[in-house]
Order: sequence, then C-alpha cells, then structure tokens
Amino acid sequence: MDRATALTTFKGMAHGNIAIPIMLMVLLGMMTMPVPVFMLDVLFTFNIALSVVVILVAVYAMRPMDFAAFPTVLLVATLLRLSLNVASTRIVLLNGHEGGASAGKVIESFGEVLIGGNYAVGLVVFGILMIIIFVVVTKGAGRVSEVSARFTLDAMPGKQMAIDADLNAGLINQDEARERRAEVAGEADFYGSMDGASKFVRGDAIAGLLILFINLVGGIAIGMVQHGLDFAGATQNYALLTIGDGLVAQIPSLLLSTAAAIIVTRVGKSQEMSSQVMEQMFSSPRALGVAAGILILMGLIPGMPHLAFLGLGGISAGLAYLIWVRQRQVEEAGDSYVPRAAKGMSGGSGAREASAQPQRPASSNDSRALPGPEEVKELGWEDVVAVDIIGLEVGYRLIPLVDKNQGGQLLARIKGVRKKLSQDLGFLMPSVHIRDNLDLMPTTYRITLMGVTLAEAEIHPDRELAIDPGQVFGKVEGIAGKDPAFGLDATWIEVSQRDQAQTLGYTVVDASTVVATHLNQVLQQHAHELLGHEEVQKWLDQLEKASPKLAEELVPGTVSISLLLKVLQNLLLEEVPIRDMRSIAEAMVNVQPRSQDPGMLTSAARQALRRMIIQTLCGNSKDIPVITLDPQLEQMLLKSLQQGQQTGAGDDIGMVLEPSLVEKLQRSLADAAQKQEAVGKPAILLVSAPLRPVLAKFVRYGIERLHVLSYQEVPDNKQVTIVSSIGQ
Repeated sequence: MDRATALTTFKGMAHGNIAIPIMLMVLLGMMTMPVPVFMLDVLFTFNIALSVVVILVAVYAMRPMDFAAFPTVLLVATLLRLSLNVASTRIVLLNGHEGGASAGKVIESFGEVLIGGNYAVGLVVFGILMIIIFVVVTKGAGRVSEVSARFTLDAMPGKQMAIDADLNAGLINQDEARERRAEVAGEADFYGSMDGASKFVRGDAIAGLLILFINLVGGIAIGMVQHGLDFAGATQNYALLTIGDGLVAQIPSLLLSTAAAIIVTRVGKSQEMSSQVMEQMFSSPRALGVAAGILILMGLIPGMPHLAFLGLGGISAGLAYLIWVRQRQVEEAGDSYVPRAAKGMSGGSGAREASAQPQRPASSNDSRALPGPEEVKELGWEDVVAVDIIGLEVGYRLIPLVDKNQGGQLLARIKGVRKKLSQDLGFLMPSVHIRDNLDLMPTTYRITLMGVTLAEAEIHPDRELAIDPGQVFGKVEGIAGKDPAFGLDATWIEVSQRDQAQTLGYTVVDASTVVATHLNQVLQQHAHELLGHEEVQKWLDQLEKASPKLAEELVPGTVSISLLLKVLQNLLLEEVPIRDMRSIAEAMVNVQPRSQDPGMLTSAARQALRRMIIQTLCGNSKDIPVITLDPQLEQMLLKSLQQGQQTGAGDDIGMVLEPSLVEKLQRSLADAAQKQEAVGKPAILLVSAPLRPVLAKFVRYGIERLHVLSYQEVPDNKQVTIVSSIGQ
C-alpha cells in the first residue's frame, strides 16, 4: 500500500467510514462475549457521559434541524445501553454471590449510594423512574413526534409550491431554490425519523423493566441453588446489584428520552431554548406579579412555611418590577428610535456613513420608520372562512387513500362519482373538499354538508370489504362490520381472501370504493340541498344555448330564479332528475292560468317527465304494478286535505287526520311496499293528483322505497295492474 492510499484510509477511518461499523460490531459482540469488570465500569461511565452530551446538544441547538443526526444517535445509544444490560446481567448472575463489588464499582455505587443500600427503596425508585420514562416522557414525545411528522408531511406540497413561486417571480435563483427544497425534504425526513425513533425509547423502557425482573428472579434462584445462600442473603446481594444495574441503565435512558422530548417540542425558529423560554415566559410582568401576590397570600396563612412562600413571593415581585421598569424605559426611548446600524458608533467612517443617510419622514405607509410591533391588519370578509359545501374528513391512517403519490385511488373514485351524479341528475355536483382530521380515529372518515356531519364510518384501508348481498354459501374470516352506504352485513377480509369470498357469493370491494359508494349515496339523498342559485343560473344558461326563446320566456317571463330553484329542488327531493331541461321549462311555461305556486309547477313538471319517471321505476316493461287506496279512504283523505287547506289547521302534511288512522295507514303502506320489494317489483302508490304531493311527503319520512304517482303521471302506452288496495 503506498503512502497516498494509506493516508486516504486513515482519513476515512477518522471520518467514521470504518469506525462506526466497528463500533456497531463491538456493541453486538458485547451481547454474546464476556466483558471485564473494569471495562464495564468504563463503558457505563461513557454511556452516562454520552447521554449528558446529547441532552446538552438538544438544549443548545438553535432549531431541531441543527441536530438532524439525533435519531441515529438515539438508536446507537439505545443499542449501547442494551448491550451493557446484557453484559452486566452476565456478570451479576455469575459473581453476584461474592458481594456488591463483584459487578464493578459503578453498579455498586448506584446500589449503595443512590438508594442507601436498601433494595426495597431501590425498587420504589426504579419503579418511579420507569413511570416517568414510560408513561410521561416517552408517551408525550411519541405523540408530539407523530403529530409533527403528520403536519410536516402535509405542509410539504405548499412549501414546494412557495419555492417554485419565488423562483418564477425571480426572488431566488436556482441554487437557492435547490437549497430550500433540500431543506424542506430534510425536515420531512427528520420528523419522520423522529416519529420512529421515539419508539426506541419506549421499547427500551419496557426492556429495562423486563431485565430487572429477570435478573432479580434469576439471581435469587442461582444464589440459593448453586451457591447455597439463604433467601435473605440472596435477595440482599442480587437485589442491590440488579437495582444498581437498572439505575445505571435507566438514568441515561431518562436523559435521552428527555432530549427526544426537547427536540420534538421545539419550534422551527432559529433561537436557543433558554432564550425562547426567557423571552416568552418573562416578557410580561403581569404573570409574575399575580404569582407573587398568590405566594405572599399563602405565606401569610398560619401554619404554612412562611420563609419559603414569602421569600419566593418577594423574589417574584422584585422580578416583575424590574421587567416593568425595563419595558417602560424601552417605550420612552421609542420616540427617539435610532437604526441598529448607527447605535454605539462614536466616530470613524462608520459613524459618518450612518449620519450621511438621508432622513425620511415617518409616514403611515412606512412601517420601517416607526418602532414597536407591526400594525395589525384590519379584518375583512377575506378573514371569514367559507363553509365547505361537501366535505370529506379522514383520519391520518386513511391519508394514503387520497394521496396520489402513495397510489391512492379515492380522488379518482370521487371524481367518477361526481361525474356520474352530474350526468344522472342534470346539474354539476360541487367539488368535495378533502382534509385530514386528527380528532377522528385513525381509520374513520366523516362526510359533511355545509359544515354539518351527515355520515361517519370506520374502514380498514389495508383490507377489502366482503358484502353479504343476502345469499352466500359460507363464512369468511375477518373483521365483522357493516357496509356504510346501505347497512348490509359485511366482513373486512385480507386481500388474499378476495377470490374465496367471491366464490362464496360475497361482493368484494376495496376501501376506496367503500368510501366513494357511501359518498355517492349521501349525495343522492341530499341532491336537492346541493342545488343553489348559482347552479340554477348555470342550468338556465345551458337551456338558453339550446332554446333561447324558451329560456327567455321561462325567466323572467314566467317565474323568477328563486321560484325556479324551488321547483327544481322539489323534483330532486322526489328523486326526479332535472336533466330534461326543455320538458321542465315547457311544462312550467304552459301552465294555465299562470301560477306562482311551486307545488303546482312541480306537478306540471312531473307530468311532463312521466315517461322518464316510469322508465326509472319499471324499465321498459309495459305493465306497471301499483298499490291504490280504497275509494272511501281516498275520498276521506281528499276531504281532510280540503278541510286543512281551508282552516289552516292541518298537520305538517296539510291534512287533519286522527293519530290512529295515521298509524294504521303508515303500517298498511309499509306492509304493501315490503311485499312488492320481496318479489322484486317496484313499490308504487297510485293516487289522485291533489293527494300525490301530501302523500309523497307522508311516506318520505316513514316508508323507504315507496314511490307516489298520480293518475296523470302514467304514460298512455303503459298498462296499470293493481296488486293491492289499502282500506281504512
């Protein structure tokens, strides 16, 4: 090997190219090879020193990204601590019968000095340390890491777009844009790594508890069986060594877990933690003043430790006064504000250059000419957050379903749902605003309309839903559930079980299809609420392109936009599409005499759309199976409707009916509709025209899948077959 090669190799070792792999191999070897007692003391001391250095670096870091190597350091430190646990366990179990010094001075010192040689106290102290590490520090740091990683990843597209916008505007060049992109990517990688690194600390705490229990039980058993010690002697020797060993390991663990919590709870501002705390906690004298008053009042209570409370109260009051005096001085000096570049210049060229600058008069539009905080922008309508018409909120585990970069298909499915509904119903479905919601369970989604929750369900994104359509030939293993859209029994199965479930008669769909189907069902049910004035104007614009004269005569010749909106909403509420614009418009224009009653205009539009309504219900069949009312019952209902309209004393459907008759009628209609559904036929109630609107409203809220038609809505080429008649 020549000199140059040797020098290059040495530099590589100095930079860690070989040193770090060797160190990792040594750590793994310590778990299997015996370690001398002296070397164990040195390594325990090194472990404590490493933990102190790590927590100090975390405290003095200006921002979290300044310690980007922390996840790797945490992994190495955890591996070192576990290796020392294994090595010390071997020595304690082999030599523990000889006394406290047999496992090294460090373990003996922690067992004798920190807990006073009392193993009962040691167990309590160790248990408290475990609670602090496992329940408080690591759990909180893990949650903060998870949320920070989620927010950082969600903010990445916006940050990348901001960089591109600055680059396109010429504010930065290509090199600066490349550096900022690398910083954004590094920040996302860092918080993602911290989310996983926090699990190391949590697992280390669990391992420390298990190692303590194993060492204690194993040591007592070895001391009594192999070395002839009595129970008290074995407990005394091995308990002290085991607790000392556990404390030696858990104190560095506490330091590292605290360092992890400090790193993940830091904000991205480039400032030391001590400066942030001092600036934000002690910037207002009011908090210290109130705290001082409370402490002084508590110190004046008889029986309280007066010196402690009154002393701390006096110190707090003094600090509050000093902060108040300093702030008053800054405010008084604010009228004679001098730029920082000119402060402290007592001569020389610097002072001359500063004084040679032209002095601009302070104006209301020049914030740099005035001291103090920036002016608060006046509130405007742009500060009012608009409510999403249609919203889809997802838990964080469902985000991959809506992320195209992760292969999510839900966005494409939702777009397909909107396109299909727009074609079927006759107006453009509003966009679906999708956002993640950390308040939801991880696998839960929520559908909202105008900010109000309409539906909520839980799915399993890594599984598929096997839906029982009513007749299957066996059971499939999985997580029992319900189809969110139609409430059918279903089972969440593994993807590998798809073929088996389909063979047994199940309908199998993936998680994205489940959400899209549920959204489709909800949007169909509330289509009339999604139609507003803007959509009606667009609908009218489309009609004007095809029939300009008809559109002009309709609005404003016959009805207003608001009345047209009400008629179209009535049609959608009764599940009648409004895509046949010409028929709807001609029916409303041709109503004689002209009417402004939305109910009458809706009935006219329905009669014009009767062929489409019947085709939707019965297909191309010439025979229409219907349910009718007994003539006497129909006459009674007509009289009741007329009476309610004349006196204004009708109920919410406009008829005066006895409660018993209402209940009986509802039950009879429900039974008849169920019988029709059982034989695969549509449930259609055929009544006279005046009764149709009120009975349609009557069955809408109590009887599903029962359609109410009037005699005038039956096309001439269809034949009516009465399958049942409802009497009193």
